[in-house]
Amino acid sequence: MTQSTAPETTVKLSLVVPVFNESETVALFIDSVSNVFDSEPLIELEILFINDGSTDDTLLRLLELQNVDSRIHVVELSRNFGKEAALTAGLQMCSGDIVVPIDVDLQDPPQLIPAMIGKWREGYEVVLGRRIDRDSDSWAKRSSANWFYRLHNKMTSSKIPENVGDFRLMDRCVVEALKELPESRRFMKGLFAWVGFKTTHIDYARPQRSAGTSKFNGWKLWNFALEGITSFSTDPLKIWTYLGLMFSAISFLLAIFIALKVIVHGIDVPGYASIMVAVTFLGGLQLIGIGILGEYLGRTYIESKRRPIYLVRQIYGSKS
Repeated sequence: MTQSTAPETTVKLSLVVPVFNESETVALFIDSVSNVFDSEPLIELEILFINDGSTDDTLLRLLELQNVDSRIHVVELSRNFGKEAALTAGLQMCSGDIVVPIDVDLQDPPQLIPAMIGKWREGYEVVLGRRIDRDSDSWAKRSSANWFYRLHNKMTSSKIPENVGDFRLMDRCVVEALKELPESRRFMKGLFAWVGFKTTHIDYARPQRSAGTSKFNGWKLWNFALEGITSFSTDPLKIWTYLGLMFSAISFLLAIFIALKVIVHGIDVPGYASIMVAVTFLGGLQLIGIGILGEYLGRTYIESKRRPIYLVRQIYGSKS
């Protein structure tokens, strides 16, 4: 249970920051965080960077910054495991009373965190950062995101808040609950929603990236959406049961129609084109159904191996 925190009580805040090839942005991020929290004497700050197999000099930049700022801790993974795995590593290793996952590109502004802490002091265990202006994203990305949220929420019982990413404040009890979830194929937005707890939100306009470029392309976002839907819903499997019933009923009615037509008008030679259309259409549906079955079977196969979500190469700082 969350312990009530008096406004004057000192609290330890952990920022969990996954990074992959972000050498241009890490110094800007630290400067922005310092501008916010250097004047906050009641907040003990821990900045936990998870270096997710960067191939540029991100790690070198982080270590240089760590030499002048003892609040910085760096966990280097053995290779690139993906943002969800890096975020999981950060949540498992952070030590704060409250935890904020945040991207290093400053599109999720650190200036919003004190207001989040204010909501937490009021008794909320999760404070979401909800985007009310996504003009910094392309039209295609905004449209596909809206489509995904609506589709996902129609299919699952744990609803994902629309226009909410990983940027949120969580009480320690929420982080401990997340650490209890054992799956290796992780869709963190869905896991955040699944654990629940007392939740509120703060709206903000999302700015442009401070530097660098996004590492998510259309293909990665598509696979990310598939992971989200198949991790929390079996509706895609049910759909093919209903499609099978529908086409069986149509076939039965068509068979009756043909039989009556033959009885009334005599034998009718079917057209080659109509047969090919029917065969290829139904064959395509069958292949799509097999593909959806394969998606679920593949995820079950990966989970059954019980491989670790990530591997740590080295920890720089006082984390143990």
